[in-house]
Amino acid sequence: MVEEMLTVATDERGVATVTLNRPDKHNAFNEALVADLAEAFGHLARNPFVRVVVLTGAGQSFSAGADLNWMQEMANYSVESNLADAGRLAAMLHALDTIPQPTVAKVNGAAYGGAVGLIGACDIAVAADDAKFGVTEVRLGLIPSVISPYVLRAIGPRQARRYALTGERFGAAEAQRFGLVHEVAKKKALDATVGKLVEVLLAGAPGAQAEIKTLFRDLWDLDRTGEAARAVTAERIAKRRASDEARKGMAAFFEKRRPDWSAD
Repeated sequence: MVEEMLTVATDERGVATVTLNRPDKHNAFNEALVADLAEAFGHLARNPFVRVVVLTGAGQSFSAGADLNWMQEMANYSVESNLADAGRLAAMLHALDTIPQPTVAKVNGAAYGGAVGLIGACDIAVAADDAKFGVTEVRLGLIPSVISPYVLRAIGPRQARRYALTGERFGAAEAQRFGLVHEVAKKKALDATVGKLVEVLLAGAPGAQAEIKTLFRDLWDLDRTGEAARAVTAERIAKRRASDEARKGMAAFFEKRRPDWSAD
């Protein structure tokens, strides 16, 4: 029996856990797993019941990045085939980045190469204290091209340049220091730490959370303090203030009760 490379489980609260399930390969992704991830992210994005998406890995690793056998195959591809393959990886990361629900990377172990792109594409990342990281493509004569928008956004250009140029590994504390992960937890406490964070996310308004994500993505592509940014921010808050969800949220606040979307 061949096990699925990816599992998706959604609980009664609407918390979906997406697990990379190739523990014998350190959850390295190949063409099939990339396709499975893209399909899963698309389904979750369209599911109104889903409130939060948690991404993690089975076994001891989060993900070793691209499968080496897949990399060897790609070396023999034509330029056109390589372009199509890279396009599918880019589309998968974009699908993760644009999921309307809050996303949390639960980094349970090592995360190298493309896995750093997965973490960067998530809204929040929590790592086990023994997790190791690396933007390692340069060691193979490659560049972190498809993941670069997410790495740059997560850690900034200076840190990104250093670690992409050297390919050196770094630990969870270092990853937290320059923003790749938000929190570091003891290995045994990782589930509980992520669980507390999920509870906080469930207290937020889902429509507002989706708009916050869209707003911040759009601003990233603009002059962040210029006229265009001011116009976009003013327009977005004006529409949000007039929304049905915002009115209900404000009413609940003044009536000193939980809003409809808040977990019991």
